[in-house]
Amino acid sequence: MNKLITIVLAMGLLIWNPYPFQILELKTFDYLIMNTEVVQNENILIVDIDEETVSTYGGWPIPRSVYGDAIMATQAVPGITVLMPNKDLRGPMQDTYFERRLEVKPTVLAYAASTQVRNVKAPHVGTAQLGEDPLPWLYEYPGIIPTESTLESKIKGIGVVTATPELDGVTRRIPLVVNVGSKLYPSFALELLRVAVNDPSYQLKTTPEGIDWIRIPNYPLMNTDANARIFLNWNTNFYRQSLVEFLKEPIDAPFVIIGTTAEGVTNPVPTPAGAKYPHEIQANILHNLITGTAPSAPSWTLSAQLAFGLLSLTLLALTVSRVYLSILALVLVVAGAMYGMGYAYKSSYLLNLNGIVVVSILYWGYHTFLSFLSEYRQKLRIKQQFGTYVSPDLVKKLQEDPSLLRLGGSTEQLTFLFSDIRGFTPISEKYQKNPQGLTSLINRFLDNQTEIILKHGGTIDKYMGDCIMAFWGAPLPDENHIENATKAAIEMRIALEKLNETLKDEGLDQINTGAGINSGPCVVGNFGSTTRFDYSVLGDAVNLAARLESSCKNYDADLIISEHSLVDGYDYEFLDEVTVKGKSEPVKIYTIRK
Repeated sequence: MNKLITIVLAMGLLIWNPYPFQILELKTFDYLIMNTEVVQNENILIVDIDEETVSTYGGWPIPRSVYGDAIMATQAVPGITVLMPNKDLRGPMQDTYFERRLEVKPTVLAYAASTQVRNVKAPHVGTAQLGEDPLPWLYEYPGIIPTESTLESKIKGIGVVTATPELDGVTRRIPLVVNVGSKLYPSFALELLRVAVNDPSYQLKTTPEGIDWIRIPNYPLMNTDANARIFLNWNTNFYRQSLVEFLKEPIDAPFVIIGTTAEGVTNPVPTPAGAKYPHEIQANILHNLITGTAPSAPSWTLSAQLAFGLLSLTLLALTVSRVYLSILALVLVVAGAMYGMGYAYKSSYLLNLNGIVVVSILYWGYHTFLSFLSEYRQKLRIKQQFGTYVSPDLVKKLQEDPSLLRLGGSTEQLTFLFSDIRGFTPISEKYQKNPQGLTSLINRFLDNQTEIILKHGGTIDKYMGDCIMAFWGAPLPDENHIENATKAAIEMRIALEKLNETLKDEGLDQINTGAGINSGPCVVGNFGSTTRFDYSVLGDAVNLAARLESSCKNYDADLIISEHSLVDGYDYEFLDEVTVKGKSEPVKIYTIRK
């Protein structure tokens, strides 16, 4: 359920597409576009009205007659991105001169969509619209800065030069069509291509998801995003001249775009390739329209992104519980995203999978951390549960492979040892006024004996006052559980003798024990309530071991072993065949003398 919830949250984050994701998307597109091979455009000449030009013609604005001479100096289809909303300051003769040349030479002039003016009186070109109504999808402006009316009547085309910066202020995409006063206005470059082929309109197709494509007949479809925008390919070189050079000896090209670069006249806009002037941007648009290769992000890319995101998160959800497998899955997701974006770009599509990479890494990191935390807590629980009952080596094995634990009541063949102090009551009576002394003595005894049990792979089930209950064969399997229990019992004798020598030197009472060993089937696991439980054993074989320990005093022995716990290599002494309390069948018992 937790994995499903995080998948839903991750998908919601992808749909939300927050600011960092958008910036990452744009920077990735910049990288893809700027790292393509640089090409030389053979169709477009850029003409700059630079400082030299302005100085040559007596300052800004330059006379309109100069524009008239410029459009007549070439056989190309000319376009001028300089806005001309008013009459020439130098007098009507300048406008008249320019108008007469416009009548002869099909030319495209510029106007600008504006958020400040409310004027919508400007000519617009007819559009062949296919599909849905495009107006809701287009960038909408309240007004437009038109070209001077007498010039409008003479020109063959007029287009918008307005730029649309992204959220970081950089211009990457330009709309090919905008909406002003519920009318469609084409971009300057689109209009320049239309005039060149002398077509009365351009075609635009709209789907329920937005603008699909725009084109001039006889030219390739230009796929756009839902808002009719295309990303510009900045790795294109253009032939360029200053206007002064152009008027003297123009470079031959099918299209000429004239614009201003003079300092303080027109402000360039920031682009991924640096600051660009409006006529440079329009040259890039025209280049893409001619080749039909402008990278775009059609409406279907969002569905593709979400589908890939869901697939990636599902793959991680299925593998995240296994670290190494999940790392491989994460690598596949990241590599697949990188390859997918590169492959789509080669097909002129911009597919943004960066957000998926980010959420996949976050998803993997979150669940890997949870798995690590869960594993750490499991190891901590194992250590807390078994750390004082089994040897550190066994605890480490259980932590490394918790599956070795067979909890919850499985039936196993184990060996059990009960060891108790003989004559404990007289000893305790001597410490009635010194209970701390008795506690210290018992703890020394338990430490002495416990160390031996753990050394031989035994598990301390519990301490019952002065009695120790231990078993072999769980929680880790032990094929030699009988032999290890017997070795422990013999060594416990030796260790107790050494402890008694120390106690004697200290003037303390000697400790004698009785122990019982039995082997047999039992149920081992966690027993107790849901809030408090112990790892322990239950069964007849356990009870028999306890009965044998209590029978030591009857046979003057410190160790009694049932016939079920005999192994080779020891000198057993037969004691009796007895029927212990609670048992109906007799059992043979033995001891190993000191």
